[in-house]
Amino acid sequence: MTEKTCPGDPQLRAKIEQGDGFIAALDQSGGSTPGALKGFGISEDRWNSDDEMFALIHDMRSRIIRSSSFGSGKIIGAILFEKTMDGEVGGDPAPEALKERGIVPFLKVDKGLEDERDGVQLMKPIPDLDALLDKAVEKGMFGTKMRSVIKLANERGISEVVRQQFELARQILAKGLIPIVEPEVSIKSPEREAADRILLKEILNELDRLEDGQCVMLKLTIPAEPNLFAPLVNHPKVLKVVALSGGFSREEACTELKKNQGIIASFSRALLADLKDDMDDDEFDAALGKAIDEIYEASVA
Repeated sequence: MTEKTCPGDPQLRAKIEQGDGFIAALDQSGGSTPGALKGFGISEDRWNSDDEMFALIHDMRSRIIRSSSFGSGKIIGAILFEKTMDGEVGGDPAPEALKERGIVPFLKVDKGLEDERDGVQLMKPIPDLDALLDKAVEKGMFGTKMRSVIKLANERGISEVVRQQFELARQILAKGLIPIVEPEVSIKSPEREAADRILLKEILNELDRLEDGQCVMLKLTIPAEPNLFAPLVNHPKVLKVVALSGGFSREEACTELKKNQGIIASFSRALLADLKDDMDDDEFDAALGKAIDEIYEASVA
């Protein structure tokens, strides 16, 4: 395989481009945190402030990262929320704890979504992005992730989503980080297949505008038509295409992922759904290990 000319640490880049495995999404934040804690078996009466809530979600993520199953070699990357990046896992800074386990760290940088317009939800402004990126570089992160949502096959809306994503991607690349561009197509969209096709066209247009030596990663909804995104998988300016689970169960997401060559998973809910706070360590490791094995097999199939 010819190594792509992307920025970033060469060893970490090779791990993402050539490694067998998938990327874990541990980046729930803000409004999604209570739901993530509830799914983990922690009800809202367990905290009285945002700080206490985020401490609980950090403890959950720390337990996941410290699990022997998580460090099995089947996970090649992990996406973190800013507070997780700033915290410690087993006494080490979280990014270093991941690297010690052979896992490449990424940072979620978006601040949530705007209200729907033209069938899409753009990202809210990120006024402090430069400072956040500087901190990410200082802490040894390899890349970033940012999410938009597409609900309808509206050409103007999808074009604006992709334009915004790549505008920020250039800002991220300028800091020497690899951006994961995530324009999610809702699996509930009545126009999902048409939206996939418009998205593919718009992404290819933006990739052509990237300078030589620049590349991105793409985090996309598994397409309705298998292998529709093959031109992105094979594109010289795409380091890796990863798939979100998007509301599919783990079984459904893995089944759909297997139909798409060259795309690996970057699952969140489908990875963590079976984990509960009251499990003992053996139960926890076994449940996480089962999920990892299933997602790994679908990613390398």
